[in-house]
Amino acid sequence: MENDERLILRCPVAVEGKYDKIRLENVVQTPVFVLNGFGIFRDTEKKELLSRVCREQGLILLTDSDRAGAFLRGKLKGILRGGTVYQVYAPQRKGKEKRKSAPSADGLLGVEGTDGKTLRELLLPFAAENGLPHGAGVTEAEWYAHGFSGGENASEKRKALARALDLPDNLTSRGLLEAINLLVDRETYERTRNGL
Repeated sequence: MENDERLILRCPVAVEGKYDKIRLENVVQTPVFVLNGFGIFRDTEKKELLSRVCREQGLILLTDSDRAGAFLRGKLKGILRGGTVYQVYAPQRKGKEKRKSAPSADGLLGVEGTDGKTLRELLLPFAAENGLPHGAGVTEAEWYAHGFSGGENASEKRKALARALDLPDNLTSRGLLEAINLLVDRETYERTRNGL
């Protein structure tokens, strides 16, 4: 899909793995979090971030419709308690993802193997009617110009900014930018970065 055809959703999406994210980013312009399968259960910072996103904006949870996906959803209900989680399910279709040598244990295609048209239809009810969700709206060019990527000491500056904004300080540059654009208004971002 062309970028201007991608959906802008009212809240971000969480998927199981990086290939699910790659597939979904062809369909939506909204931030997509990767759970890293069961790795999410050991990632305290990411759990805290997702819980905050759920409380403040809501989160679309899109996992495979197999047993592993169901287990992941069940465990995440407890972790994300107190927030809004929208459950969206990949259709249960038999098959094998192209990059894999064998089908999954349940023999079903997951998010990665679901075509873009179907994913778009699944997510269309969550499309934002008035543009992007609130947030700082910091562009990648601004992020670079402000010294948080690509420059000397950018990593240390990001960690200081993350701590000042009460965000996990171990996020990647892109991850921190996405979190700020989801959870922080522009005035707070500017005041905080100028105070570092």
